[in-house]
Amino acid sequence: MCCSTCSRPASLTKPRNSCIAISVIFLVGGPVVEKIKPRLTLVLELPTAAILGAGSMGRAVLSGLLSPDVTVNGGIRTTNRSVQKAAALAGLSDVTALATESTPEANVRAVTGAGLVVIAVKPYMVSDLLREIRDALEPDVVVVSVAAGVLLESFERSLPASTALVRAMPNTPASIGLGVTGLTQGGSTTNEQFALIRRLFQSLGDVIEVPESMIDVVSSISGSGPAYIYYLVEQLTAAAIAKGFTAEQAAILVNGTLTGAAALLTSSGLDPRELRRQVTSPKGTTERAIAVLEAANLSELFDRATNAAIARSRELSLGS
Repeated sequence: MCCSTCSRPASLTKPRNSCIAISVIFLVGGPVVEKIKPRLTLVLELPTAAILGAGSMGRAVLSGLLSPDVTVNGGIRTTNRSVQKAAALAGLSDVTALATESTPEANVRAVTGAGLVVIAVKPYMVSDLLREIRDALEPDVVVVSVAAGVLLESFERSLPASTALVRAMPNTPASIGLGVTGLTQGGSTTNEQFALIRRLFQSLGDVIEVPESMIDVVSSISGSGPAYIYYLVEQLTAAAIAKGFTAEQAAILVNGTLTGAAALLTSSGLDPRELRRQVTSPKGTTERAIAVLEAANLSELFDRATNAAIARSRELSLGS
């Protein structure tokens, strides 16, 4: 239970550390999650928040702000270009959704008075957006960027001196509380401010802290990682259908296998190599199948794929 001094407003510059309660619960994300992954849940209070860009990453952060363990004093404001997309968010509790096509000053309105601003637009839009909102930002605001490839120094050049900055790289499973986020602390960001941002992203899943030089690498592994998994599911499903299963049967076989294998990996504590060995009987069918995959040199393919993702992130940082 929070202490009796919790009546003053929340702030990112003066965190109410004494009022942060910690309890062990199961993160509600479905029955499988409850069995697999008990998680520390942090009761966190934040000031008015603005999310500029309500795409997949913006919506993932929004899901964290709307979680039962996070209170946003002053509400949440979101912006995007489309009236239709804004309308889809307008019904959410404590959310004011604005569209720039109907409200040209939406971004400025959203950040005015906000203590937390999340930049979630596409990388090529960041520079213009920062120029637009610069003069409307509060002096003690914390700006969090989830834009791939955009360096903190780009924000430092565009925003007022000493603006607190955090660079974050979440992934889409964050929208159901099972994400992975890499965080980098900006030079003007206090440890207290960074701790609160970390707690926010912990409401979305696991968090690791990395130097900015590793953020693009995080993006290539966990940021793009769900797409690699989905691509594997697509191909295995297609193979099942080609062998005579219906699409529904193939989905049950493949999706169920993926869910079960992930649950076993998480709950067993065993190395994936050991779990694979347990399935692979000597001279058996799985051993024969794995030999085909090894002959295709999947290790090299994953190196090439992740290197390509890193290279593209660095191209984005150069504005290309």
